[in-house]
Amino acid sequence: MNAHHKPGLIGAMLSTAVSAVGAAAAGALLIMALMLSEALAATCLASPQQAYASLLAQETAQLQARTQTVVNINRAGEGELVSLHGIGSNKAQAIVLYREMFGGFQTVDDLAKVKGIGQKTVEKNRARISVQDE
Repeated sequence: MNAHHKPGLIGAMLSTAVSAVGAAAAGALLIMALMLSEALAATCLASPQQAYASLLAQETAQLQARTQTVVNINRAGEGELVSLHGIGSNKAQAIVLYREMFGGFQTVDDLAKVKGIGQKTVEKNRARISVQDE
């Protein structure tokens, strides 16, 4: 049964669940229900194959967004820097430290001056790295 095509089904199911667990657990159940959007609840109630396909599509879209975003290495924080290929938390911190010590990067190739980052890493990320605001 797909809750997405049955308006009010989620509410009815919650009412049944609250009746079943009693008043003590009803508060926690209602808090959980508030945290779920009806779309998410519908996905959870769909078949396992539909739920998997939906989650896979969301992950794919997020991955594509991360791998297509241009990162300004003179302004990016650690969270943005780790989206680059071959850049983990330690290297991201090293980039930020280098930037603070030397005043930023003049060219994309300057990234290879950071300890632990080689020319191969720069080349893998060249299309996604910027040193100036665009």
